[in-house]
Amino acid sequence: MPKYVYDFAEGGKDLVDLLGGKGANLAEMTTLGLPVPPGFVITTEACRTYLRTREVPAELTDEVEQHLRSLETAMGRRLGDADDPLLVSVRSGGAISMPGMMDTVLNIGLNDASVLGLAAQSGSDRFAWDSYRRLVQMFGKTVLGVDGEAFDDAFDEAKQAKGTKDDLELDTDDLKGIVTRFQTIVQKHTGEQFPQDPRLQMELAVQAVFDSWNTKRAKLYRRQERIPHDLGTAVSVCSMVFGNLGMDSGTGVCFTRDPGSGAQGSYGDYLQNAQGEDVVAGIRNTLPLHRLEEFDKASYDELLDIMATLEAHYRDLCDIEFTIERGKLWMLQTRVGKRTAGAAFRIATQLVDEGVISEDEALQRVTGAQLARLMFPRFGSTDEAPVLTTAMGASPGAAVGKVVFDSDTAVQWKERGEQVLLVRRETNPDDLSGMIAAAGILTSRGGKTSHAAVVARGMGKTCVCGAEELDVDVHARTLTGSDGTVITEGDVLSIDGTSGVVYRGEVAVTPSPVVQYFEGELEPADGDDLVQAVHRLISHADGVRRLDVRANADNPEDSERARRFGAQGIGLCRTEHMFLGDRRQLVEDLVLADGEQEQADALDALLPLQREDFVAILRAMDGLPVTVRLLDPPLHEFLPDFVELQVEVAVAEATGQEVEPKRQALLDAVRRLHESNPMIGLRGVRLGLVIPGLFGVQVRALAEAAAQLRDEGLDPRPEVMVPLVSAVQELEIVREETERILAEVAADTGQEVATLIGTMIEIPRAALTSGSIAESADFFSFGTNDLTQMGYGFSRDDVEVSFFARYLELGVFGVSPFESIDESGIGRLVRISVEEGRAARPDLKIGVCGEHGGDPSSVHFFHDAGLDYVSCSPFRVPVARLEAGRAALGRSVTDTS
Repeated sequence: MPKYVYDFAEGGKDLVDLLGGKGANLAEMTTLGLPVPPGFVITTEACRTYLRTREVPAELTDEVEQHLRSLETAMGRRLGDADDPLLVSVRSGGAISMPGMMDTVLNIGLNDASVLGLAAQSGSDRFAWDSYRRLVQMFGKTVLGVDGEAFDDAFDEAKQAKGTKDDLELDTDDLKGIVTRFQTIVQKHTGEQFPQDPRLQMELAVQAVFDSWNTKRAKLYRRQERIPHDLGTAVSVCSMVFGNLGMDSGTGVCFTRDPGSGAQGSYGDYLQNAQGEDVVAGIRNTLPLHRLEEFDKASYDELLDIMATLEAHYRDLCDIEFTIERGKLWMLQTRVGKRTAGAAFRIATQLVDEGVISEDEALQRVTGAQLARLMFPRFGSTDEAPVLTTAMGASPGAAVGKVVFDSDTAVQWKERGEQVLLVRRETNPDDLSGMIAAAGILTSRGGKTSHAAVVARGMGKTCVCGAEELDVDVHARTLTGSDGTVITEGDVLSIDGTSGVVYRGEVAVTPSPVVQYFEGELEPADGDDLVQAVHRLISHADGVRRLDVRANADNPEDSERARRFGAQGIGLCRTEHMFLGDRRQLVEDLVLADGEQEQADALDALLPLQREDFVAILRAMDGLPVTVRLLDPPLHEFLPDFVELQVEVAVAEATGQEVEPKRQALLDAVRRLHESNPMIGLRGVRLGLVIPGLFGVQVRALAEAAAQLRDEGLDPRPEVMVPLVSAVQELEIVREETERILAEVAADTGQEVATLIGTMIEIPRAALTSGSIAESADFFSFGTNDLTQMGYGFSRDDVEVSFFARYLELGVFGVSPFESIDESGIGRLVRISVEEGRAARPDLKIGVCGEHGGDPSSVHFFHDAGLDYVSCSPFRVPVARLEAGRAALGRSVTDTS
C-alpha cells in the first residue's frame, strides 16, 4: 500500500522525486530547525495515480484527513472555524522546478463566516477581507476556471472608483464590496455559488493542482526544458502565515548570490503588507532586500543568518521565499536557484575557490547549453543610442526586435521571420509561448523575482523588468515614455538585460568576450571573471573527458576557426560544397560527357581544383585527422532545376527560337537523372560505382595534396570516408580502388601518407550488418541526420514543416529527433553497430558527424555508447568539449538556468 502523504517532519531533500522540490525542501528546512509553518505533502505518486484514473484514491482522502487533524491539533485551530480559523495554502511542486507553470491557492478555509473570525483573531478587518478577496479571486481562476480578466477588471474598477491605483488605498468596505462582486462573477461564470465548505475548498484545490500538471503552458514549458511528462507534481499543504497584516508584515524572495551575475552578496525583493503572489506577479514594484533592514532589522538579520545556513547546507546558490507576520520571520520555500549562464560559471568557480566544492563538481554545475548562451553577441557602443528608460536588468544579454504586446502576435511575427520584443505590464504563465518566440522581454512592473525575470533567466532570454516610467497600453498597442515618446507596435527597441537600459531603435551588437577567448583574441588573464571561469571549467573538462571533439568543416576558414575553438581534427569534410559556384560547369561537362574519353577529361579538369581545396584544409589542420567524405548528393543537385529547364526549352520552342543543343542535352540529362525520391536514390557510394573514376579523382586529389604537404615538412593525416554504404561489397569495391590510387601516388611522389579508409553508418541496414562491414573499414562515422530520416521513414525537409509542430504539441516527440538523438530507436541502432563493429574489429575507431555531435544531451549518449569522438560545427566545438567532460563524470544535462 503506497504512502501518499508525508508530514514536513518526515521528509527531506533526498525525497525530491516523491515530495517534489517544494515539499522536500520544506521538510529539509524543518529538519534544520528553521521557522517553517507546519504542514504536509501529498506525493507525486498520488498525482500520477489521479491523472491516470481521474479519481482521487480513497487511501489519499483518508491520509489527508489524518494529517489535517494532526495539523489542527498542532496549531490549536480547525480549518475554516468560524471563531478562530486555521487557513492553509495548497501549492504545487514538481521534482524539477517549473516556476509559475502550475497552480497555487492561498487562504483555503475562508468563507462568509470564518472571515469574521479571522478579523477578530487578527484585529484587522481590512486584512481579513483582503485575504478573502484573494481566495475568491485565486480559487475562481485556478480551481473553477473563471477567466482571470473578469476579476482583474472588477478590481481595477473598484480602484478607479476610489480614485487610486494602489491596492493599499482600498479600505475594509471597499474590499467587502469586491468580495461580493467576485462571488457574483463566480456565480455568473460557473452557475454555482463560491464553495463555503473549507474541506471541499481544499479537496478541489488539490485536484486543481494535480490537473495543472497537464495545462497547455506546463506542457509547453516541459517540452522547452526537456522535462519528462510522466513525473507529476506533489502538493504542499501548509498552514498560512500572513504578510498582509499591515506595514509590520510583508513577503519577499531572496537569493544568496546574484542570480543574474553570480556576484556574492544578498539579493532579492521585498513587499510590505503583501502576500507572496504579489511579488512573483509583479503587480506592485518591490523594494530591494536591503531596505528591509531600515524598518525591521531583527527580521533582516535573522534572514541573513538563515540564508548563510541554507547556502552552506545546499552548497549552492539558494532561492528563498519568506514571509514576515508582525515581526515574525517564516520560511516558505527554498531551492537551488535558477541562474543565468554567466552566473552559473562564476558561481561554480567561486565555490571551488571557497573550498565548498571540487573542480569535478564545479564542472557538473554548468552545461553546454549555458556555454552556448555566453557565445552570443552583446551591444557595442551605445553612446549615440537614444535611451527610452532605464529599469531593472533581470536576465542578461542584448536583444533587438520589433515591439509586440501579446504572445499570439509574438508567435505569428516570429513565424513570418520577424525578430520581436514582447512588451507587457507584467507577464503571467499564459505568456510562455510569446516569451519563447521573443528575442527579449520588457515589462513595466515587477522585479528580479517576477515571473518574467525567473522564466526569462531559465530560457536564456534577455529581460528588463520594472520599467515603471513606461505606460504600456496593451489595447492601444502603444508604449509611452515619461517624456511623451510613443512607441507603437512594430517599432524597434533594443534592451540590455545586464544594465536594464532600453534604447529606441536598433543598437549594433559586438562579439561575446567568450567567443573572443575561444578565437584566441583574448587571453584568459586579460578577460573578465566570466572569461576566466569559462577557461577554468573547459580546461578541466578537457582534462577529464574521454571523447575527442572534431569539427565539421569544408573550407580553410572553418577549419582554422575549428582549431582555434579546440577541435582535435575534422570529422566531416563535405566535398560536394567544392563543386558549387563557378565549378558547376565542370559537373555539367561530366554529366554530358559522351564516351569514356570525355568523361575522363571532365574528371581530369576537377583534379587540380580538388587538390587545391584539400591542400588548404590539410594545412590548416596540420597534425590532426581530416575525414573527407567522398561525393554524397545525387548529381542533379549540381545541375539546373528540371522545371526551369523545361520552361526555358518550351518557351524557346513556342516562340520559334532555336534551342541551344547544350541546353537540350542538359534537359535530357536532368530528365534522365530525375528521381521521385533522390535522397534514397543514386547518391553516395552508388554514384561512385555507377560513374567510374568519380571517387578515384577525389582520392587521388587528396593523396596528392597530402604528399605535397609532406614534402613541405608538414604532417597531414587524411582519412577517406565512403558515404551511404548499405552492403559490405560496396565498401570492398571502393576500398580496393582507393588503396590502388594511394599506392600509385606514393610511388609517383615518394611520399607514403598513412590514410584510413572507413564508412558512414547512415542506413539502418548498415547499422544492423556492422560486423561484416567492419572487416573492410578502419573506422565508422555515424551520419545521424540520414540515419534518423531513414530510421523514422521520413524526409526532414518535409516533415519539419508539415507535422513536426503538431507532433511536439501532442507529445509524440518531446524534442525533435533531429535536435537530440532518439536514444530508444536510432540510438539502439548506434549501440548495435558499435557492439558488432568492435566485436569484428576491436581497434575500430568510431565517431559521429551529424549535428547531434554538438547537442549536449546527445554527447552524453555517444559517450555512454562507447564512441571515440563527436564532430559538430565549429561554433559548437566548445559546447561539445564541455559536455564530453561532464559525460565522463556521469552528469546529466539538466541545468540550473
